[in-house]
Amino acid sequence: MTQVYSPERPLRVAVIGSGPSGVFAAEALLKQTALPAEIDVFDRLPTPYGLVRYGVAPDHLTIKSVTRGFEKTLSDPRVRFLGNVEFGRDLTHGDVLAHYDAVIYTVGASSDRRLGIPGEDLAGSMSATEFVAWYNGHPDAAAREMLLHAGGVAVVGVGNVALDVSRILVKTVAELRESDIAEHALKALERSQVKDVYVLGRRGPAQANFTTKELREFGELSDADPVVMPADVQLGEAEEAAITDNVKRKNVEVLREFAVRTPEGKDRRIHLRFLVSPVEILDDGQGHVGGLKIERNRLDDQGNAVGTGEYETLPVQMVLRSVGYKGVALKGVPFDERRGVIPNAEGRVEGRTGEYTAGWIKRGPSGVVGTNRKDATDTVAALLADAQAGALLTPAQPGREAVDALLAGRGVDVYTFGDWQALDAHELSEGQAQGRPRHKVVDLAEMLSHRRR
Repeated sequence: MTQVYSPERPLRVAVIGSGPSGVFAAEALLKQTALPAEIDVFDRLPTPYGLVRYGVAPDHLTIKSVTRGFEKTLSDPRVRFLGNVEFGRDLTHGDVLAHYDAVIYTVGASSDRRLGIPGEDLAGSMSATEFVAWYNGHPDAAAREMLLHAGGVAVVGVGNVALDVSRILVKTVAELRESDIAEHALKALERSQVKDVYVLGRRGPAQANFTTKELREFGELSDADPVVMPADVQLGEAEEAAITDNVKRKNVEVLREFAVRTPEGKDRRIHLRFLVSPVEILDDGQGHVGGLKIERNRLDDQGNAVGTGEYETLPVQMVLRSVGYKGVALKGVPFDERRGVIPNAEGRVEGRTGEYTAGWIKRGPSGVVGTNRKDATDTVAALLADAQAGALLTPAQPGREAVDALLAGRGVDVYTFGDWQALDAHELSEGQAQGRPRHKVVDLAEMLSHRRR
């Protein structure tokens, strides 16, 4: 039956996840004029903005300025932020179908891919995802103890996240104080014994996925020298000619400049290594990382990395893998385990009516924050087309009051956007008092104690 939406009965949409994709989806629904809409944005944490708060490097504050636009969207009276509400527990898949005309899943990719090598579960071996969550003050990771007594750290991967964690490891406390890094991480890094960080790529410099701006930052650190082996940036004529991407060409140029630099004798070093693969994390005899065995590679005719049988052991006591994020299944929602995404066609969840997806959980972990705007807008366009065709859900209780009553009946302590604004103001005030951009609250109970008066 074709549904009728009007100011008295607006289109009701639930957005699961308040990261960039979720907020961009809400923004797209607000900007369209075909149908009046009300949007409820849910997040299991009290804090909105997802990876902008917990994933973007703390010293990249300019990127985080996107939240000014997010605040405008979430402050709109047609939008509600309902934080501290966990999908699958506090709000089930069936609840969403009963209360909304449509739902958009925008939960990102919160897990990580493994290396699949011996020793990966030793103490001191973890994902870069966990390390990033720790230093950014994610409440799930803030209490974790980091083994920063290590003198050497291997970071496996050559994307921007790998560069972020490497840079944070070698920055001075003075440099880090200019960021919004969590206080517990700042104190731990002040005691850090890390001297050498090895960033490892299985293919060559022309295949690395980091951006030039991030790479150049290694040459501007106050107490760390970038180290590149000249042989690693000597490309053959065919490989040189095959570089058509301007970013990758600039990356090679920067790496070559690093390779001919005379080290300034700084206290720390970042070694950028290419054509090597980790094959085993070595045990120090006490269950901790005691070294990393790597194999030298070569590129075959198709550009794939092939092992040469030539091995080397790096003197590291910590290994961070940064070889890709991976989505996690939502209860009641289809999931492609191999790809780590919700199977979909143009944002429409396969085999479902009125269910949509956007962002990394839709397409996989690729692109930057801004990439998610078009992705979310495309999904919303599909939703609106279905709405005008009468092909959405038929909710039994399409109203905000029913959702509020449901959550209250389950004892859910909903955290509103006004509450978040009170916490945000507190963090900024505390940071200003310390001469820092922000002092993050990292404990869940303390977060919930800050409310709009």
